[in-house]
Amino acid sequence: MVPELRAQYNNHFTQEKYEAFLKELNSQHGPIQFRSAETPVFIPKDFTNQMLSACESIVDVILKPDFKALTQNAIPENLQVLNEDDYPSCITFDFGVCVNEQNELEPQLIEMQAFPTLFAFEVLLDDIYYKHFSAPANYSSYLSGLDRESYLKLLKDLLLNEHEPEHVILLEIFPHQQKTNIDFYCTKEYTGIQPVCVTELIKKGRQLFYLNNGKETLIKRVYNRVIFDELQQQEDWVKEKAKVLFEDIDVEWMPHPNWFYRISKYTLPLIQHRNIPPTQYLDQVQQMPEDLENYVLKPLFSFAGQGVVIDITPDDIQKIEDPQNWILQKKVVYAPVIQTPDEPAKAEIRLFYFWPRNAERPIPTNNLARLSKGKMIGVRYNKDKTWTGGTFSLFER
Repeated sequence: MVPELRAQYNNHFTQEKYEAFLKELNSQHGPIQFRSAETPVFIPKDFTNQMLSACESIVDVILKPDFKALTQNAIPENLQVLNEDDYPSCITFDFGVCVNEQNELEPQLIEMQAFPTLFAFEVLLDDIYYKHFSAPANYSSYLSGLDRESYLKLLKDLLLNEHEPEHVILLEIFPHQQKTNIDFYCTKEYTGIQPVCVTELIKKGRQLFYLNNGKETLIKRVYNRVIFDELQQQEDWVKEKAKVLFEDIDVEWMPHPNWFYRISKYTLPLIQHRNIPPTQYLDQVQQMPEDLENYVLKPLFSFAGQGVVIDITPDDIQKIEDPQNWILQKKVVYAPVIQTPDEPAKAEIRLFYFWPRNAERPIPTNNLARLSKGKMIGVRYNKDKTWTGGTFSLFER
């Protein structure tokens, strides 16, 4: 995306350096369960500013007094969790790298979630990258003027909220089996927070406990990594154990599970911005577009891209029995602009926003990126392809 930096990086890249990078990256907490790409994405200032402008327009909508009323139907009735707080502690925004009609690079929002991502792993990735590769001094993976030390302080404050680490847990469904478990181990290293499975929770009255080195320990705050849609697909005994999460329990949430639904695909029709594709609730579309091939259908209540209809036909729309649970969105066409030794790659950039305690607004802090040469972003579309997978962006300052 910055031609001179891309050419310089590619010219100095060697397979030996990449393999040494991978070896050290995988030596920290065991093998990483996803492919790490050969390169970061270099982002010029103008592109970054467009992404931030779109994010801030979304934050403006979230801050409106009627936002909770507008999004109340976003939360499935059987997944509502008690004791919701006033604002989401973190938000992530995904942008595709596109080319507009003027042949200029521009970001287009893919989706957003008030849900954590690889907040800790990206610190490790940045650390290891700079041991094996380099970048100009005026480029950084951190935003808002942050660096490694200030970002980790902000992350630790966000997760702990002044509690001792033993009273805060990272909650997940079988955390050690998750493909993102590297992030859980990095979180423990940087903040002291243990990963705990929902099946290990102990409830006494309104309080939750877990076994910390065999000692029953009070949980005061939950760093929530449980996707409740995924929870519903577990075996009955797991769902039975997780029922405590829907009871009136005395814990703080980071973030509260209800925000996962409030800030999601459900919110997109409420926002207008040049870097956000026009989106409508399917049941509110008054006239169906004639160029349906330029749109996608997305179910409101799904995760990991499941159920998305990319190549729409009129029959696809007629088959939908619950149009109130779907959105029709202008298709985002990823541009293959990342030059690699063989074919160019497409890129998706995820910005991390943290909402510090007592702050009026959340702030951008860090990022991750994914490279793809397939039809969609994701491992299943990139088998046997190089210069694809997980990475991070370096932003021009």
